[in-house]
Amino acid sequence: MSDIVPTAPKKPADETENQITSPDPRPGAPPEYSSSFVPGPPGLAIPPPAGYPGGLPMGYYGPHHPRTFPLYMQTGSIRPIQYQPGKYPAPQSSAPVVWMPMPTPVPHCPPGLECLAQLDNIHVLQHFEPLEMITGFETNNRYDIKNNTGQMVYFVTEDTDDYTRNAYRTLRPFVLRVTDCMGREVMTMQRPFRCTCCCFCCPSARQELEVQCPPGVTIGFVAEHWNLCRAVYSLQNEKKEDMMGVLGPCSTYGCGSDSVFEILSLDGVSIIGSITRKWNGVLSAMSDADHFEIHFPLDLDVTMKAMIFGACFLIDFMYFESSPPQHSNIHHHW
Repeated sequence: MSDIVPTAPKKPADETENQITSPDPRPGAPPEYSSSFVPGPPGLAIPPPAGYPGGLPMGYYGPHHPRTFPLYMQTGSIRPIQYQPGKYPAPQSSAPVVWMPMPTPVPHCPPGLECLAQLDNIHVLQHFEPLEMITGFETNNRYDIKNNTGQMVYFVTEDTDDYTRNAYRTLRPFVLRVTDCMGREVMTMQRPFRCTCCCFCCPSARQELEVQCPPGVTIGFVAEHWNLCRAVYSLQNEKKEDMMGVLGPCSTYGCGSDSVFEILSLDGVSIIGSITRKWNGVLSAMSDADHFEIHFPLDLDVTMKAMIFGACFLIDFMYFESSPPQHSNIHHHW
């Protein structure tokens, strides 16, 4: 009889590979990650499953949602994934940014305005800047543009140097760049500097905003008109021909109430839409983080929707950029 050393039965290879190693219970044990791990290239985009109308559900990542932080969940354990320090960026918030699905190209629509063509209501949400409240140093404005369901439509950033912003404040010339979910600049808005030292009825003192879509191609202007009672603007085409009007309230800085700017037809009789600055309580009184809601007809020409969209920013800079507004005693004419 030969000497046979008893051994433990061998486990199948699959069972050994799927076995989960329990964490080291010793205090001060290092985290469970491999320092030699190198992330590979991103995988293929997962198409939206059935039952999720309107875009990808939370946790999915696709080419139409580049800014969505993908949520990775560890399977088979309730312990959170441990990231190697300095290797992985931490998410800015618990919920990812959800973008409005990119629609198919629309005939006779400037590139980048396809989303706007499908909407009759958008929200303009200015970012809250604590640095401005603490130091008084004016920073570049940033805005989130969302639809009624909270999906991002555009992102707007101001492109102005530090000296111009802090020397001229609300009167500063500026450039606003509008980008879509792919990070492409689809629209540019420019406001030239206008001197206010002369009489306000002088045309050279009236504020103006040029809207370009795509950038470099002018589609229209937002022009201020002088009036003793209220804020008034005209929405013009690329030839500076009046197409619509904007009529503001007698008081644009009332405390505790919304400020409504009506969008009027060319004859001034019909109300086509509105730009409403929403009152946000203490935040509205103490900061520049404004919330605007814009309404226009769904079938309105998309270039006119873009002009109403641009008028919102000129109104913001002239009446709601500082507290109290520097233009609080100035009213304009239609």
